[in-house]
Amino acid sequence: MLTNPSDAYNPPLDKRDWIAGLEKGLSIIETFDEANPRLTATQAAERCGLTRTAARRYLLTLMHLGYVASDGKLFWLTPRVMRLGQSYLESARLPRIVQPFLQRLTAGTQEISYVSVLDGVDIVYVARNGSNRAMNTGFVLGARVPGQVTAAGMLLIGLQGEQAVNHWLAHHDLQTFTSHTITNKERMRLEMARIRAQEWAISEQQLDLAYRGVAVPLRDRKGELIAALSVSMPMQQESAHDAVARVLPLLRETAQAMRNLI
Repeated sequence: MLTNPSDAYNPPLDKRDWIAGLEKGLSIIETFDEANPRLTATQAAERCGLTRTAARRYLLTLMHLGYVASDGKLFWLTPRVMRLGQSYLESARLPRIVQPFLQRLTAGTQEISYVSVLDGVDIVYVARNGSNRAMNTGFVLGARVPGQVTAAGMLLIGLQGEQAVNHWLAHHDLQTFTSHTITNKERMRLEMARIRAQEWAISEQQLDLAYRGVAVPLRDRKGELIAALSVSMPMQQESAHDAVARVLPLLRETAQAMRNLI
């Protein structure tokens, strides 16, 4: 089963240490998404597998704490929820360590650079450097993007190994975002095998038209895969071959320079 590579230590939890209420409260927060920004207590309960009464109690508690707002019928998240993600970005070592390297990578490639980690089958951007461009949401710090449509995500999923990729493809529907999105599972399987063989990935126009990304693995001093280092760029008149030749050496050099520090 695919997991976050950064979760290297995840021992079994003793039943007496499990706090079910915390799990359910977090599941209520996670039930809100782009397709479901506002929910009734009944809808939240259905999405979380709770009773309406239980869901309403959790929602009212979260509202009291400032994480949820309501008009009396519908509930929605407040900006206070962003504190949870911000706490990670401020406390984790990885985003702090990689920032100077990203600045040099951006200067060398003149492209936006990122470090992202795998969370389930999505990637989360934990560090970035470079100016904003007119791109879809998903390329901002802290954003979550389906792994299938980015170079970083395909790399991190592919490097999990053949068995993990087969499990992912068997239990995951490939969504369509553009006319270039890979939705054929056999084609994706071949792409993942190619990524494993060469240890880098390229994605073109799978999420944003006229944009491509190139990614390499970011490993620690023990060789463990912990994240992906990538750049994103407008395609313009540059071919894929020329783009890879321009940025891949710098990506690999930067990843190697980081290796002894993470």
